[in-house]
Amino acid sequence: MTAFFGKEKISRILLQIAPPVMLAQLIQALYNIVDSFFVGRYSANALTALSVIYPLQLIIVALAVGTGVGLNTYMARKYAQREPEAADAAAGTGMLLALGTWAVFAAVSACIMEPYVRTSATSPEAIHDAVVYGRIVCIGSIGVFLEGCWTKVHQAQGNMRLPMIAQIVGALVNIVLDPLLIFGFGPIPAMGVAGAALATVAGQIAAAVITGWRGYCCPPRAQMAHYARRIYQLGYPSILMQALYTVYIVGPNVILAGFSDAAITVLGLYYKLQTFFFIPLFGLQTCIVPVISYNYTRAAYRRCRDTVKCAVVFSLAVMAVGAAAFILIPDTLIRVFSGEAEVLAIGRHAFPIIGASFLPAVVSPIMPVFFQAIGYGRTSLMLSLLRQIVCLLPLFWLLSKLGLGYTWCAFPLAELISGGVGLMLCLRVIKQWQLAAQ
Repeated sequence: MTAFFGKEKISRILLQIAPPVMLAQLIQALYNIVDSFFVGRYSANALTALSVIYPLQLIIVALAVGTGVGLNTYMARKYAQREPEAADAAAGTGMLLALGTWAVFAAVSACIMEPYVRTSATSPEAIHDAVVYGRIVCIGSIGVFLEGCWTKVHQAQGNMRLPMIAQIVGALVNIVLDPLLIFGFGPIPAMGVAGAALATVAGQIAAAVITGWRGYCCPPRAQMAHYARRIYQLGYPSILMQALYTVYIVGPNVILAGFSDAAITVLGLYYKLQTFFFIPLFGLQTCIVPVISYNYTRAAYRRCRDTVKCAVVFSLAVMAVGAAAFILIPDTLIRVFSGEAEVLAIGRHAFPIIGASFLPAVVSPIMPVFFQAIGYGRTSLMLSLLRQIVCLLPLFWLLSKLGLGYTWCAFPLAELISGGVGLMLCLRVIKQWQLAAQ
C-alpha cells in the first residue's frame, strides 16, 4: 500500500487519503464543540470552565499524537525500506509508550489540577467546574493515548478508513451521552460538567477499541529501547509543537483573566471553532508526513516539494471559507454556544480580527511538519517556537497594554511573521535539492 506514495500523482494521493482523515478530525473537533454546546445551555460558568481546561486537553493530544507521529514516520520509512517486521515491532513498542505516557500524565494532572485552574479562572463556580471537568477528562484519557497510537499504525499502512469509522462511533457515543449525563434523564441523575466529561471519555474509549482492531501489535521481545528511542527522536518535534500550542492558549488565557471571564470564554470559543475550520489544514498536515517521509527516504525530492505545494494550495482554497465565516458572521458563530451580552460584545470585535489570520496560518503550521518529515527536527521545533511563543505571546502581552480590543491583532501578526520565515527556509532546502540533482 505504501508504494502508492511513491508512484501516484501527488494531488490524487492527497485527495484519496486526506478526506477520511479530515472527516475523522472533524468528528474529533465535535467532541469539544458538542460539549460546549450543551454545557453552554447548562451554565455560563461551566462554559468558562471548558475554556480553561481546553489547554490540558491539547497536552493530551500533544503527547498522544506526537508519539503517534514519531511511530507513523518510522513505520513509513521501514515500509519504504521493505522492512515490515521492524515496522510491526515499532507499532508494539508504540502501544507500550502510549500506556506509560498516559499513566504519568494522569497522575501529574490529578495533583496539579486546582493550582492550574486558579491561574485562569476567577469566580469560585468556574474554578469548581473546571477542576471537576479537568480531573475526569485527564485521568480518563487512556482512550486518546491508545487511539492516537493505533490510528497512526493504520495511517502508516495507508488505511485511513478504519480511523475514520472509529472517530464517527466515538463522536456518536459522545453526542448521545452528553445531554443524558449533563441534564439527566429518568433514572440518570443530572451531572452537569461531570456528565460532559464522562461522555467525552466514553467516546474516546469507544474509538480506541475500534482502532485496536488490526492496529494492535505485540511488543517486541528485543530491541524495545531502540524502537522507543527512534520513535521519540522522530516524534518529539510534534510533541513539543503540540505542547507549545498549549502555551499558545494558556498564555493568552492568563492575560485575558486580567480583563474578565467573558474574554476567556471568547478565546475558548474561538479555539474550538478555529479547530473546526482548520480541519483541512490539520488533515493535510497528518497526511503529508508519511508521503514526504516515504519519498525523502527514496530520494524523490521533487515529489516531496510537490506534496508541500499541493497541501498549501488545497488548504488556501478551503481556509478562505473559514476566514469569511469569522469576518462576516461572528455573531452567528458565538450565539451557537452563548447568548451572554458581554461574550457577544467582545467576540463581535475579536472574531473578524482573528479571522484575518486564517490565510497566512496555512503556511506557518505546514512548514514545521515538512521539516519534521525530512528529519530536520531542530528546524521544525524552531519554527513552532517562533509561531507560538516568540511571536504570539509577546505581541499579545504588548497589545493588551493598549486595551482588550488590540490584543486580538497578535494572531494575524504572529502568523505573517512565522509563516514568512518558514517559507523562506523551505525554499532554501528545495533549492539545495535542485542543486544536488544537477
